[in-house]
Amino acid sequence: MALTETWLKAKNGKVSDKTITKADSSGLSARVSPKGKINFQYRYRHNSKQCRLDLGTYPLISLKQARTEAERMRAVLETGRDPRIHRKIEKQKLANELTFAELYTEFHEKYCVPNKKNADQILRTFELYVFPKLGRLPADEISIHEWLDLLESQAKRSNAICDRILVNTKQCFGWGIKRQLVKNNHLLLISGKNDLNIKKNATTRVLDDREICLIWNASEQSRMSQKNVYFVWLCLFFGCRTGELRLSKKSDFDLEDNVWTIPPENHKTGDKTGKPIIRPIIESIKPILLDVMALNNTEYMFTNESDSSLMSRNSSVSLPYNILQFSRRNYGIEIEHFSMHDLRRTARTNFSQVTQPHVAEIMLGHTLPKIQGTYDHYSYLDEQKEVYEWWWTKLVDITSKEVLNSHLSD
Repeated sequence: MALTETWLKAKNGKVSDKTITKADSSGLSARVSPKGKINFQYRYRHNSKQCRLDLGTYPLISLKQARTEAERMRAVLETGRDPRIHRKIEKQKLANELTFAELYTEFHEKYCVPNKKNADQILRTFELYVFPKLGRLPADEISIHEWLDLLESQAKRSNAICDRILVNTKQCFGWGIKRQLVKNNHLLLISGKNDLNIKKNATTRVLDDREICLIWNASEQSRMSQKNVYFVWLCLFFGCRTGELRLSKKSDFDLEDNVWTIPPENHKTGDKTGKPIIRPIIESIKPILLDVMALNNTEYMFTNESDSSLMSRNSSVSLPYNILQFSRRNYGIEIEHFSMHDLRRTARTNFSQVTQPHVAEIMLGHTLPKIQGTYDHYSYLDEQKEVYEWWWTKLVDITSKEVLNSHLSD
């Protein structure tokens, strides 16, 4: 007679003077020890030998689950494999299963670093927003619901970061599937636009004067290192790309002729133009540049704090997050998320108040369009200098402690 839940419940935990074995179907049986412990077993013959495989104990495994597992092992036996060996291999795979953090780290090292210029910046995004929540989970077992919970929550704070996580996670799983590191890409059919309402125009973020004041002062008053404070300030002042400042050497800043020269290999358009970007240095900004130079004994302007090596790509990614946290905790003010690139866009928008578009574009290191770019090779250093002097004066005015206090009292 087949096993039943009623029989199992009656025998479970009941002490007796002997071991009882009751058969079911498909090779399944239940073995009851004298102490009343019930163990499901699958009995079969392999290579003309009688074999037995423990499937689990009741009630941790139900009768239905035991029958399903017995049928699965029976199918394994039909292929000529020993179910005991098959189960050992499965357990070993489970023990060696990659966590998502391990999978993404391998993807970062073997694919992103050789192929993506902002690989470290992307990795830092995952370290901040993904690994704390899902990093320790087996990559193949993270459900679509868990991914969507994370992504939908992030989309409310920053469309740009949410999109970065989605795109790179899908790439990571695709890469892992090709190498048989994982089996599924749960996010393959998820669309940032249709499923997460990610709008690409979210990259139009420009900080207003109040936000500039809060960010400028929060960076100075927080526990952020002095070199990172200066990094934020200089990015906002020059409107430069973070990479241009991060890769800069002290020798790039000529404080006698008052020019900062960014060599072609250190800026985005350098590969195409083969030309450096040249920006004027105004007297008001020199004290900051001198302070930056005095912070380390290397040839570089900005270095890592731990080993004095060149400042890594991901070092600047977390700076906005740290500033936002400080403002929230110490000012009681929630600043809308911003990125370091938003500082560049903010500077460019302000430049337009006092100069012509072509001058503002040159200040950002953009190439001039078509014929103008072909024939106009003038540096516009004097025109740039006027803009920078105006911009510094404005920054001093809108970030003063008096202005900050008025914002905090509103």
